Amino acid sequence: MPLSSLDDGATDEQLMEAYVDGDDGAFRLLFERYAPILLRLTRRHLRDEELAQEIVQQTFFRLHGARNDFRQGSKLRPWIMTIAMNLVREHWRRKKRRQTADLEVDTQASPEPELTPMELQQRSELLYVALGKLPASQREVVELHWFQERPYAEIAQIVGTSEGAVRVRAHRAYATLKQLLVSEIRGDE
Repeated sequence: MPLSSLDDGATDEQLMEAYVDGDDGAFRLLFERYAPILLRLTRRHLRDEELAQEIVQQTFFRLHGARNDFRQGSKLRPWIMTIAMNLVREHWRRKKRRQTADLEVDTQASPEPELTPMELQQRSELLYVALGKLPASQREVVELHWFQERPYAEIAQIVGTSEGAVRVRAHRAYATLKQLLVSEIRGDE
């Protein structure tokens, strides 16, 4: 019986092994699991819905093309996330410059206890601007750790470095973000 005909309780790795063995239904289940995750990740890096969707499609094309290279016993999540992040990096390398938006910043002295939707949007934009000022290697670690809630060990696999180096990048990034956000709120820049 094909693995994909079982309930959705199969692990990612079991589904990948079934797909490598020719079970197309396993690929559909993997797509259903990972497409939304990858779309959120690429959207944050690209800030372009159509381009993010294209990168997700390319990720699955690459997964299909490299399915026989998947090592049995390996974790699928870091592997597929690495494919997606490599495609995002390739996009930025080709583009050779980042698009930045001039965003207005809310500089009220003290926020109200409950924030309005506009205030939440302004804070989100402020954070986005500050993230854009970080070096790419630090920004990537923050996005994977903070927004994707990935453990440092998994991030190290995705970015291709040691866990210690990832922790250092994260520490430096959070310290820089704090300084940037305080400066922006005070209007120092």
